[in-house]
Amino acid sequence: MKKRWDQVGWNEVKRIKWKEIGWYLLVIMITIPFIFPLIWIIAAAFKTQAQIVASPPIWIFKPTLNNFKSVFMEQDFARFLWNSSVVAVASTVLSLLLGLPAAYSISRYKQQTLGVFILVARLMPGISFLMPWYILFSKIRMVDTFSALIASHMLVALPLIVWIMINYFDGLPRELEESARVDGCSIQTAFLRILLPISGPGIITATTLSFLFSWNNFMFSLVLSTHRTKTLPIAIYNFVSYAEVSWGNVMAAAVVIITPAIILTMIFQRYVIKGLTVGAVKG
Repeated sequence: MKKRWDQVGWNEVKRIKWKEIGWYLLVIMITIPFIFPLIWIIAAAFKTQAQIVASPPIWIFKPTLNNFKSVFMEQDFARFLWNSSVVAVASTVLSLLLGLPAAYSISRYKQQTLGVFILVARLMPGISFLMPWYILFSKIRMVDTFSALIASHMLVALPLIVWIMINYFDGLPRELEESARVDGCSIQTAFLRILLPISGPGIITATTLSFLFSWNNFMFSLVLSTHRTKTLPIAIYNFVSYAEVSWGNVMAAAVVIITPAIILTMIFQRYVIKGLTVGAVKG
């Protein structure tokens, strides 16, 4: 009898192990298409032009930092990095200042009409705003200014923040505000001192996604900026000429651009997941 139970237990262990192996293989198969381009970009950033275009691909090579030296010394990439930082931080902060109170108002006072208008602005493709946006800023002579870029990035970041925070505020109990009102707090004080401190995951989620959108945005910068306010995605064009493409410099610049995004995502990953799932299930 004991031998039979030992055999059953061993079969169960093997079944579980094969199930785990199958799960890990499935995860690997799904992630490879997403991870491989990233690995290729990072590896190419440390290769020479000849090694990058070699066929078949060269996997074992001596790394070089010449591409990064060229990016920062020959193309003034540090200034483009500063421009992207200014636009991304400013558009995110201003969107938070406007979006958090708006989301709270829509959530608590059931302003569905306002919410629908903001949702429409969020769903409309950004390219549809380019022509009127360019005409407007050219008329008031604001093309190639940080103000124009920040305002255009807020056009997408603000609705994104509002809709993330609406769901988050919907998941917070109203009793918190009612208790604060009983203790003498105004609506504004209850919002600032009670709700915002406990809305960290939602705010971090909205901030992270808004910043990443602005950091990686290409379309608005292509139309509304020139040399003075050129951002990182546009600066990559400096390495593309009629005769050839300097792939080493392009890959090095791409690594510079994606590194802050990867670091930010890794740091706030669990907050982003929590912020996106809060309010998804109610009742």
